[in-house]
Amino acid sequence: MAESSGSQLYGTQSDAYAATHDLHHRAGSKERMPIGGEEVSVDDADELLAAMGYKPELVRTRSTLQVAFMSFVLASIPYGLSTTFYYPLVGGGPANIIWGFVGVSLIILCVAISLGEITSVFPTAGGVYYQTWMLANPAYRHIASWICGWSFVVGNITITLAVNFGTTLFLVGCLNVFGGEDGILEGNRWQVYLLFLAITLLCNAVSALGNKWLPWLDTFAIFWTFAGVIAIVICTLAIAKNGRNDASYVFGEFNPSLSGWPAGWSFCIGLLQAAYVTSSTGMIISMCEEVRHPSTQVPKAMVYTILLNLACGCLFLIPLLFVMPDQEFLANLASGQPLPPIIYNAVGHAGGTFALTIPLLVLGILCGIACTTAASRCTWAFARDGAIPGAQWWKTVNARLDVPLNAMMLSMAVQLLLGLIYFGSSAAFNAFSGVGVICLTLSYACPIAVSVLGGRKLIAEGSYNFGAFGLVANVIALAWSLLAIPLFCMPTAIPVTAELMNYASVVFAGFFVIATTWYFVWGKKHYQGPPTHEVAEFQAARRASITSEVVPK
Repeated sequence: MAESSGSQLYGTQSDAYAATHDLHHRAGSKERMPIGGEEVSVDDADELLAAMGYKPELVRTRSTLQVAFMSFVLASIPYGLSTTFYYPLVGGGPANIIWGFVGVSLIILCVAISLGEITSVFPTAGGVYYQTWMLANPAYRHIASWICGWSFVVGNITITLAVNFGTTLFLVGCLNVFGGEDGILEGNRWQVYLLFLAITLLCNAVSALGNKWLPWLDTFAIFWTFAGVIAIVICTLAIAKNGRNDASYVFGEFNPSLSGWPAGWSFCIGLLQAAYVTSSTGMIISMCEEVRHPSTQVPKAMVYTILLNLACGCLFLIPLLFVMPDQEFLANLASGQPLPPIIYNAVGHAGGTFALTIPLLVLGILCGIACTTAASRCTWAFARDGAIPGAQWWKTVNARLDVPLNAMMLSMAVQLLLGLIYFGSSAAFNAFSGVGVICLTLSYACPIAVSVLGGRKLIAEGSYNFGAFGLVANVIALAWSLLAIPLFCMPTAIPVTAELMNYASVVFAGFFVIATTWYFVWGKKHYQGPPTHEVAEFQAARRASITSEVVPK
């Protein structure tokens, strides 16, 4: 791009921040203002959105608690920890499970703080992609925002796929507590895929047709989660039919021999469980245009939810480790789902075990619905700026349903196609969860990195600024990103076979090739990024309007 264009863009960035800063400090007012040549009535949150160059298209219905509840459901800690229990179990056992979760949660708290600071200044459904564009130097903002946007979209879609596929595998494991060692469901790959298809269609149907009820569904999920966790904890510890492990085993047992990796690397591989359940941290940003006061509500939801998840996760994991049977027995399960056998070992009754897993299965469905919703919003937002092939189709909002239905169907189609990988590898879930974590981690790192490179100047006046500690959080978040991206491309155990290969790197590379090719074929010439050219016009109109009200005629 020519240098003159770069200078113009840099001015636009300053104008965007000035307008956003002005609107933050004048929140609460309502007035009619020209945006893009037409008169529209907007509230304070929609004024912010308009200053960032977008016309409000979605209805703002979520309160502070409701956006926090959705953030909690996106993580669905007890469910997510259940479906990925295998990875730290093989990586090292109890110590890997509990301390890995605590350690990663504290790291992700730094990621949440970092993203919260930025989101308080730039609250839009474009999320980290838009933020990267606004914070990056004009010399590289095009490619930086392009990479971030594609990573965010792919991460949202593959995490949603991993959630629905994980629910499928977990359901098979729960059903097979009946019928002894052989179970009642063979779990053939076509059976698993059909169950996955049904769950995916259900989640998309609820998200599309019941949009106005989703905040209440998230509220229900909070009470359902804690009721289910309490029931599991009380029943397993009280009955403990085969006895209990001692505290030294629960908090100190570390056995990496099952993975074949060296001890330190084996522990790191086991962190996939914790990284998976906390990877949804930034997905809630995609809901900014449906939140009443996104500049404050969304950052608070991201940070506080991490603390709530940490408490809920420890409450769930520690009792299970006290009643957990032999580590090698669980690692060799054909289903790859250790939780149902752990509960069965404690209560000694198939019917009771299945009853205790019902709350987790329901939570898995609710998590799938929340992830489907978030994935559709970020896909729609990225298409809105013309970055996805066929953008004119995917940027359309269905006025009757008040959802970006076409973008939701695109996301679902990609998930169903990727699900076919399971017919070639039983380790497909590892690929889905791994690539989701990798892509989301990369997308979160982009705005944090460019913010740090810019001296954190544009977030200094945000409504959620942590000051010096914010910089510390930024550094920790970026260091985690550098570790997580190569880490979760690794297979869980060695030696590696084609059947057990971690195909996360293959899926990630495939999307990266598609995105890069599309950029050089079309994006480099035509991709203009977010419509920030309207910000200066908006700010001038706003100042003119204020002046006309103050100066007497």
